[in-house]
Amino acid sequence: MTQSRAQANKRAMKSGSLWEWLIPFAFFFCISFIVWQLPAFFLDWIPPQNESLYGQIDALFALYDIVDAGSLFGGHIDIVDMTALILIPVFGVLGVMTVRRASIENETVRAIDKIAIFLGRVTMMMILTLTIVMLYEVFVRYVVERPTLWANETTLWIASFVFLLAGLYAMQQRSHIRIVLLYDAVPRNVQRVFDTISTILILVFAAATVFGSYKYVFFNKLYKWELYGSAFNPPIPATLQPMVLIVITLVAIQAVINLISDWNLDPEVLRTPEVDLDEIEAIKKSLGEK
Repeated sequence: MTQSRAQANKRAMKSGSLWEWLIPFAFFFCISFIVWQLPAFFLDWIPPQNESLYGQIDALFALYDIVDAGSLFGGHIDIVDMTALILIPVFGVLGVMTVRRASIENETVRAIDKIAIFLGRVTMMMILTLTIVMLYEVFVRYVVERPTLWANETTLWIASFVFLLAGLYAMQQRSHIRIVLLYDAVPRNVQRVFDTISTILILVFAAATVFGSYKYVFFNKLYKWELYGSAFNPPIPATLQPMVLIVITLVAIQAVINLISDWNLDPEVLRTPEVDLDEIEAIKKSLGEK
């Protein structure tokens, strides 16, 4: 077991290549662009039957359109919008194929787990972007004395997505908060029963949440493109609430994947690791603490 774990860690040390930074960032950039331009796709592909709503969304899109490269199909979508849309699955597939488990990450990784790991890398790029936006705002506010209208809402927007996607990553890594006093004390067969019950509860909660609110969220929030109401006025309600349902669904799927992946593992592998005092002392020494 120790030798195989050492080999896994050695392979994991290859993680962190330049591609594992660029591809998640490119994926995040394309997703962000499409989210902002989403009304163009609504207006061209699934236009509202209500003329008042159509005119409202059309006016908003004319106000917030980032790039006007001319109409591609005689409507609102242009070549830049379509290129970004096509690149999303391209970068997504490349990211899932090239992502590597880091040495500190969970060793139980199936091919399908790489989706959650890649989204974890995308979340890291979100945090990096959020930090850059905050630093920029501090600079222009206190040095140039020309604060922006968009930085505060943008950081709030990105941080909300980080919070959601981090939950999916935590589920894949089995790093969510668990009370394991009873779990670690029972035999493996009983642990499997506990795992099955918890997974069923997650599935029931996810199904009830999605089924009970998807119509309201997707039709009243997303499709009507509800805005935040600030000076910058981003579509935070229109995008964040559907993302909640999407991530809840992904977390439920990941819970099933975890159940299957952990089914035949030894109890020692699943046992919650104890605090390594030697490692803590080594970290203190590296930081110059006594």
